[in-house]
Amino acid sequence: MMNRINILNSYIDNFSMDETLFKIENVINEGTQIHHVVVNAGKIVSMQKDLQLRESVNSCDLINADGQAVVWASKFLGKPIKERVAGIDLMEKLVVLAYNNNYKIFFLGAKEDVVAKVVSAYSKQYSSNIIAGYRNGYFKKEEETDIALQIAQSGAHILFVAISSPTKENFLYENKELLKNVNFIMGVGGSFDVVAGKVKRAPNWMQKSGLEWFYRLIQEPKRMWKRYLVGNSKFIFLVFKERFSIK
Repeated sequence: MMNRINILNSYIDNFSMDETLFKIENVINEGTQIHHVVVNAGKIVSMQKDLQLRESVNSCDLINADGQAVVWASKFLGKPIKERVAGIDLMEKLVVLAYNNNYKIFFLGAKEDVVAKVVSAYSKQYSSNIIAGYRNGYFKKEEETDIALQIAQSGAHILFVAISSPTKENFLYENKELLKNVNFIMGVGGSFDVVAGKVKRAPNWMQKSGLEWFYRLIQEPKRMWKRYLVGNSKFIFLVFKERFSIK
């Protein structure tokens, strides 16, 4: 694919937010499919050893950099990415796109009360007509096929999956064929928690400064300390190792 680069065993498409939205809208209008994923520092670190996750990510049709650290690393490694395309920002813009174009969305993931709040919030803000269906993210492996079929039969043009990594990436990868009638499928991590008001998003200046992770760490230190402090340190090490070809 044009504009696709490779950073630390992860493919990344060098698209801006506007270019990403344009590509997605064209695919929906054409009735074809894009399997989308975002990568951040933590996910790239996990991909070094988790080969299934690496395959699930790198097989995607569209891969955006979510995380300012990845953008900075791309410049440091001489493969500059245009801009960060945060998953939650893309999700919210796609909800607006759905409302303006009569697309339908299926919401999968999070706890039952959280996903229900997300659906309620978007129904009130836009219209219930954009809702194809929803389901919480707590299910057994053997239930995945039935869930994928439920989504496929819902009439959804867009699927958002708010489940932690690597489960969401592997779910989408393994069930892509069953979901072929859904034009755009995307993992959105903890975005439902933000929309439902369970977690606050960092102020814009922190997002632009690459400190959004620190804001999240302050809110949920017990759950996030290892992901961010250990994960970010490993990412920095890997970037320097790549840059200076350290064996």
